[in-house]
Amino acid sequence: MGTPRRFSRCLSWKRILCICFVPLILSGFAPRVKDKVGLIYANAQLQPAPYSMFNWSHLTPLTLKDRSVGLETESRVGSKPYFTLGGHKFLIFGGSIHYFRVPREYWRDRLLKLKACGFNTLTTYVPWNLHEPERGKFDFSGNLDLEAFVLMAAEIGLWVILRPGPYICSEIDLGGLPSWLLQDPKMILRTTYKGFVEAVDKYFDYLISRVVPLQSNKPIMIMEFWVGWFDTWGGEHMVGNPEDVVETVSKFITSEISFNVYMFHGGTNFGFMNGATYFGIHRAVVTSYDYDAVLTEAGDYTEKYFKLRRLFRSVLAVPLPPLPKLTPKAEYPSVKPSLYLPLWDVLQYLNEPVISNTPVNMENLPINSGNGQSYGFVLYETSICSGGSLHANVQDTAQVFLNEISIGLLDDHTKKLNIAKIKKCQLLRILVENQGRVNFSWKIQDQRKGLTGSVTINNVPLKGFVIYSLEMTMSFFERLRFAPWRPVTESYLGPAFYLGTLKVNSSPKDTFLSLLTWNSGFAFINGRNLGRYSIIGPQETLYLPGAWLHPEDNEIILFEKRKSGSYIQTTNEPML
Repeated sequence: MGTPRRFSRCLSWKRILCICFVPLILSGFAPRVKDKVGLIYANAQLQPAPYSMFNWSHLTPLTLKDRSVGLETESRVGSKPYFTLGGHKFLIFGGSIHYFRVPREYWRDRLLKLKACGFNTLTTYVPWNLHEPERGKFDFSGNLDLEAFVLMAAEIGLWVILRPGPYICSEIDLGGLPSWLLQDPKMILRTTYKGFVEAVDKYFDYLISRVVPLQSNKPIMIMEFWVGWFDTWGGEHMVGNPEDVVETVSKFITSEISFNVYMFHGGTNFGFMNGATYFGIHRAVVTSYDYDAVLTEAGDYTEKYFKLRRLFRSVLAVPLPPLPKLTPKAEYPSVKPSLYLPLWDVLQYLNEPVISNTPVNMENLPINSGNGQSYGFVLYETSICSGGSLHANVQDTAQVFLNEISIGLLDDHTKKLNIAKIKKCQLLRILVENQGRVNFSWKIQDQRKGLTGSVTINNVPLKGFVIYSLEMTMSFFERLRFAPWRPVTESYLGPAFYLGTLKVNSSPKDTFLSLLTWNSGFAFINGRNLGRYSIIGPQETLYLPGAWLHPEDNEIILFEKRKSGSYIQTTNEPML
């Protein structure tokens, strides 16, 4: 799959040259900030100093009883500015873990490993799009129980920096903004109106040059020190250099600069939550959010972890907690799907389709209490009685069929497809996949998915569409139980669902699905969406948490877009 791309030390330092804002520290409460911690231009001269031995054992959420003082800044003559917590000098050793990317059953394990490494602070984003999937309908339950996550961190002895957004980037769909915002045709997300941006650029060019010399009187906080990077489908697997990471963190500490490691534990883009990049071409972020972080996607220790722990142990006066045990992994017998269900056989078992004279984009479909569709696929059907040049604007990719026969692909760059002459009227089907909304850059304004605009043949608009929403939620799969599944006898071409049974022992363990003989689609285990797989790489396995497996038999369903594979295999090691 090619040589993993490695980041240079130079790039690590470039990431420090940014404007940072320091949020509040929380642990189930919100202490006040006495002094305004403003913009920090972090291109500061670092003056190395001998390591101090830090003792913050009395400054944990459960031991700090007096909350009246909270987080402040202080500066004395002859010394650099620094943070204080409860009146005591405090240096933030932060590490990022996103609760929504980690199975709730593993939260405590990941937080204990953060504490055992020597970190004193947890940071996390709050994804608006997951917490309010429909207007006025909030979800803070299960894996989205933010309060429980923060309280658990406090119990373990970690402070929390909460990053509530509303825009969070984070390589998540639309940067964490809910897709129903796009129902407004005049919506300009994050107010990136050209005239406004140009004015701000000019103002900052002037302002920052005057502010920089006036800084070196507030403490510096590196809010995101990137120790790795994310991968996109079709790209290379990105890795960082552990030596560079430790060297940089060491300089932070000797210079008494607080910092947050992004990511300490990346987790997984389960389901459809992944975002995308756009630099001339749309590239979806892969399912794994391993990020080459301090802990792996599955919560295992890395070389970075042990090097950072060794560094922290050398500067902390109190011994670090013992290392939590590794989460056990297993390899299970291969699964050969026994039944399959072509997409076309599914349609009659779905909710009533939308009938529209013209195509309707995903977000504007009149479903889900008027909130439209956020993720997944949309199938558009209409009758045609002649061939010619088909033109359609699709976001992001589309398979085009005449009846059940594939005739080509469309995407945001390929908008035309020639349809040969036909003798009688046939059903034109366009299956569009939302591969993830761009999570940063100006392109965030153009993220409505499905068919956007009219569909034409020889410049004549087509009319009379039947539109099926394919969100692939738990209720979606409940409906499939009533469909007539067929025995798998030979290879099938076209979109279809494949059903098999993954057999495990009485004590399920973490594993990784290997789908090397399959093409592109999504994997579901006991109704849970593990995320996208694709033959184009770089990711070759999908993380399957043991906590989501039942003892003995587990239902596994693949939605394969193009061509059936043979076996579904597991391995006890990831291939990223």
